[in-house]
Amino acid sequence: MFRHFLTIQQLSRRQISSTVHRQMANKVPDKQKLFQEANGVPIHLKGGVGDAVLYRATMSLTVVGTVFVMYELLKAAVPQKKD
Repeated sequence: MFRHFLTIQQLSRRQISSTVHRQMANKVPDKQKLFQEANGVPIHLKGGVGDAVLYRATMSLTVVGTVFVMYELLKAAVPQKKD
């Protein structure tokens, strides 16, 4: 019984794929150059268009959420008229 357990354990440790893993290029030095440039762009926007879209979406959701909270607080603070 224990022998079967060891066999299953060895099989589970094997890699599923037998293909050769490709070596990925190191992109860190390129990113460091990009983010360390003194070009006047804020650091949270230096990543490109994706960062700008994410920033604008975050700011929009923040403003909409703040307005909604203020509306709900105002609605809760003003008593409802009873007919």
